[in-house]
Amino acid sequence: MPPSHPFDDDKLKEECGVFGVIGLADAANFVALGLHALQHRGQEAGGIVSYAPESGFQSARRFGYVRDNFTKASLMETLPGSLAIGHVRYSTAGSKGQTAIRDVQPFFGEFAMGGAAIAHNGNITNAVALRRELIQHGSIFQSSSDSECIIHLMARSFQKTIPERMKDALRRVEGAFSVVAMTRTKLIGVRDPLGVRPLVLGRIGEGWVLSSETCALDIIGAEFVREIEPGEMVLISPEKGVESFQPFERRASRFCIFEHVYFSRPDSILGGRSVYETRRQIGIELAREAPVEADLVCPVPDSGTPAAIGYSHESSIPYGMGIIRNQYMGRTFIEPTEQIRNMGVRLKLNVNRALIAGKRIILVDDSVVRGTTSQKIREMILDAGAAEVHFRIASPPTAWPCFYGVDTPQRDKLLASRMSEDEMCEHLGVDSLKFISLDGLYRAVGEAGGRNDRCPQYCDACFSGDYPVAPSDMIQKGFQTKAAE
Repeated sequence: MPPSHPFDDDKLKEECGVFGVIGLADAANFVALGLHALQHRGQEAGGIVSYAPESGFQSARRFGYVRDNFTKASLMETLPGSLAIGHVRYSTAGSKGQTAIRDVQPFFGEFAMGGAAIAHNGNITNAVALRRELIQHGSIFQSSSDSECIIHLMARSFQKTIPERMKDALRRVEGAFSVVAMTRTKLIGVRDPLGVRPLVLGRIGEGWVLSSETCALDIIGAEFVREIEPGEMVLISPEKGVESFQPFERRASRFCIFEHVYFSRPDSILGGRSVYETRRQIGIELAREAPVEADLVCPVPDSGTPAAIGYSHESSIPYGMGIIRNQYMGRTFIEPTEQIRNMGVRLKLNVNRALIAGKRIILVDDSVVRGTTSQKIREMILDAGAAEVHFRIASPPTAWPCFYGVDTPQRDKLLASRMSEDEMCEHLGVDSLKFISLDGLYRAVGEAGGRNDRCPQYCDACFSGDYPVAPSDMIQKGFQTKAAE
């Protein structure tokens, strides 16, 4: 499938997606379907590990989309068994953009008590320190991924079972992790104590499913049971069903608020709330906070659509598809010369001139990162004859990088880290520019009183600079947190 936003050079990249199944014949086929539904979380590569008593652990890792690899019968026949896990990847750690096949998850390790495979969504903020320590003690790393640290920490544990070794390992890890893992007999799911990244539990017949999002349960006809709680570990086996443990000290949840804004699919459920309805409510809040006289509200496809619908409803300004996206445009299909690269925007999006000409246009987008996307869209809209262009952004200014599993530009590349809202408006060359406030965003996700500054209900570090877990590796490299400024 195409990336979830056509401007993949100027959007925050999704983290990764994880999916696991136990208790179903040909479990790997169900995992492939689940990964297809999670493709928006990572389009770089994917992998599946399965287990069958007759053949043991089997794995397949491939670059590219799930549909191009894990739909071939010849490949899926090599992944037998009723237990399997999978992973779709966007490189948030390791060799970004230059991934080697050894970096593609799930990772596998053979221990004294048997093998285990692990798939990780998130980012380990002390991975550099852990890796240095592990190498000094004799560990040999096969990949550049931070996730491999978990396997090596498990190998060094003195615990008697793989789940206990995993608890040991994850207690050493800082940052964000939603983990789906498997042994020969169990499917395992774990979320970090803050619950930064999502993980849900589903049921299908006699089988059980773990997934990053509920939309992937729908594709295989599984029933959503519940979210895995922050700091919870579940062990799932055919004999005992779901067993729940709390291996970490309890802490207040800090789920990633950007999952509501952009990362998750609009047909998923997060925290009991429809992602689509939350994004529509963001548009409503934005219309209340930043009204403007105009003739048409247009989304920047596709991620701005629900917020634009909400803005239109609240403002009573008509909604229209002023920008049309080419749904069949993935990567540039001819040699990317400089001339073709300059045409890239128009290959992916086209302005609906008949609708735009002569009108005052409100463009609703999910975020502004570097600002290059917004400039190109403004040019297209004005070229089509728009009288005015007003940007309304369905998130607060993105002024800080994320270290919890999202590939964010360096801070000085983020437009909002260098400019005020008025300066950004002038830089982008639009008639007005307004972002939803942080309190407005919190109201849209169900926090009627807005943000609790003393104990924020979500992780909003990319907007506020308030990091719930100190990014220790980055601090050692010289990164200054807000408190240090």
